[in-house]
Amino acid sequence: MTIGNLLSAHQWATLCCLLLLLPPAGARAQASPPPSQPPNIIVIFADDLGYGDLGAYGHPTIRTPNLDRMAATGQKWTNFYVGASVCTPSRVALLTGRLPVRSGMVSRPKRVLYPHSRRGLPEEEITLADQLKSAGYATACIGKWHLGHRPQYLPTRNGFDYYFGIPYSNDMDIVADLEAEGGYYNFFTSQASYDTESYHVPLMRNTEIIERPANQHTITDRYTRETMDFIRNHRDGPFFVYLAHNLPHIPLFASDAFVGKSERGLYGDVVEEIDAGVGQILDLLEAEGIAENTIVVFTSDNGPWLPFGVQGGSAGLLRDGKGTTWEGGMREPFIAWGPGRIAPGVVTELGTTMDLFTTFSKLAGVAEPQDRIIDGLDLSPVLFGGGRSPRNTVFYYRSAELYAVRVGAYKAHFITEGGYGGEARTVHATPLLYNVNVDPSEIHNIAEDHPEVLAEIRTVVEAHNRDMVKGPDQLSDVEER
Repeated sequence: MTIGNLLSAHQWATLCCLLLLLPPAGARAQASPPPSQPPNIIVIFADDLGYGDLGAYGHPTIRTPNLDRMAATGQKWTNFYVGASVCTPSRVALLTGRLPVRSGMVSRPKRVLYPHSRRGLPEEEITLADQLKSAGYATACIGKWHLGHRPQYLPTRNGFDYYFGIPYSNDMDIVADLEAEGGYYNFFTSQASYDTESYHVPLMRNTEIIERPANQHTITDRYTRETMDFIRNHRDGPFFVYLAHNLPHIPLFASDAFVGKSERGLYGDVVEEIDAGVGQILDLLEAEGIAENTIVVFTSDNGPWLPFGVQGGSAGLLRDGKGTTWEGGMREPFIAWGPGRIAPGVVTELGTTMDLFTTFSKLAGVAEPQDRIIDGLDLSPVLFGGGRSPRNTVFYYRSAELYAVRVGAYKAHFITEGGYGGEARTVHATPLLYNVNVDPSEIHNIAEDHPEVLAEIRTVVEAHNRDMVKGPDQLSDVEER
């Protein structure tokens, strides 16, 4: 039986017309010029989602029809990077448009902030929310913050009008007896499901704790509903929503409607629930008639937490995961959607989360701060069709050290190290070199064949280091326990 036998004449004619409208394979369509009114902006940020964890990026059993729809009708980027391979510094990079080493939100002994950390995002840093708020945007942070839980560091002190979420990672404030459970890793890897009562994580609205422990089984759905309420209340715009899910970071939680739904197990259940929430948000934008004046982007803070086995995600064909400067730690899915604005297609050029600060500031008509180095670049030429990305380099920092640099297709590793144990820290006399366009799995070291490429990358590093002023360590100051 052919497809023609399954469709009516009218349906067949309609399908043929739609197929004629599609661009040729590999082409990127031109979007209409962006309207003059500043767009609403929604940034959806997953936690520990791997490059290979979405249907649009090749996962065979995790079903993500809504993100796949975003990718099919918007842009799917295949060379998009975050600013760090762990939570806190990655979020700093996105919100400030700066490498986190500049603000001191990096540290080797304490790679992220904890409930007993004394500090957070320095007051002098300017966030994307600050930028957009100055242009008349209503701003909301919904979800995981992880840039400081003390009052002076919360979202409402950093450009956001409204906050609903948890102040740090969902595995913190553990009240279970980890010694009796055989240690941290055994506690998480030995369970097929988790008890929300094992944690004392607070759920906050603005500056007040409204629930402790947060019911993490329902939290993904509640984040979606809070986002939708904010959209309804500010539908006349412009508005900015930073929706930062605290999943699929372990421990994994899904609501009753999604537990057991995915062939991928609990991890898949969690991702599919996040995807369903994305669909609800897109549907609401269309129902409210504001989809064509809204840009939605989706990405994740870093790669999958591989030591936790099936409780963690997948980086697909990329090497390693969270905590490392291999591709699997810092290259992430990135999808941009905006009917009538975003030019549909697959983008293979370079971009980073820091570029969102610059791009969205420009769209809102706000000048970048002139008193500091901004590492973000304007991706508008690519997003709106026909242009090239201005980015040709990616700097891979681990804590305050530069471990690797990508220039064009080539990536040099000056230092390599496993994320959580395993591979020892190694400083390479001759850097490892990979063509990550040809070899994204970083298997074939071609340093001996291309000394001229290494020389070019060293020149880039020297120029970068001349302008680098590292901020004082904000993460290592913790309370005695």
